[in-house]
Amino acid sequence: MMVACIKFKDWTRVEEDCRKAVQLDHNSVKAHYMLGLALLQRKDYADGVKALQKDLGRGTNPTGYMVEEIWEELAKAKYMEWELASARRSWELNSLKETCDAALNQQGALDMSRTEESSEEAYSSHTERLKALNQVFEKAAEMINQPRCINVSSKAFCNSPSSVQVPDYLCCNITLEIFRDPVISPSGVTYERAAIREHINKVGRFDRITREKLDPSKLVPNLAIKEAVASYLEKHVWVYKVDS
Repeated sequence: MMVACIKFKDWTRVEEDCRKAVQLDHNSVKAHYMLGLALLQRKDYADGVKALQKDLGRGTNPTGYMVEEIWEELAKAKYMEWELASARRSWELNSLKETCDAALNQQGALDMSRTEESSEEAYSSHTERLKALNQVFEKAAEMINQPRCINVSSKAFCNSPSSVQVPDYLCCNITLEIFRDPVISPSGVTYERAAIREHINKVGRFDRITREKLDPSKLVPNLAIKEAVASYLEKHVWVYKVDS
């Protein structure tokens, strides 16, 4: 039934079915994933993000391919959520600037009609006040419009003073991408789970960095790095941007 609902894009029905599935099995990866997709399709980004984050949390254990799918949808949702919030803040800032400009122009006209100074001096004084006001709003706009050139599929970043590079310790040395599902080896090296398992399967059962023997069953989640990534992304939401 759910497949048919997805095919016909009946996202309301998909959401209802997924919520029932979550009630039956709170740790169901697929139920949370499909619930997240349904909510995102309905542009409920906040709740959609929460549903997807449950899949990447400690309570569930999605397989490697699911981690990538969940992360990709979560990245798009978080970035879209940030974009909408940024656009709303920019609109509010522009509206405030227009109001301030109008008030300052009105006050300037009133002052010039009352002053004994020459019209040129009065106009110059008014222009300086407008310039100072514009500088304040330009600074505010810079704080709102954070750099957007970073993406999660590359450690590359823009060459500008305001650019931010993802710290190396938050990136896997195999994929060179920010961690999605970090695991730590007995040697103390942290890898992306899917990447190190692929290395073990295709290259050999040894640690890629230390070259020590490595049994995949000995890989354990690195919760500290996972928390650090989550904290970093909360402060640098634009890092969620992915290539289309």
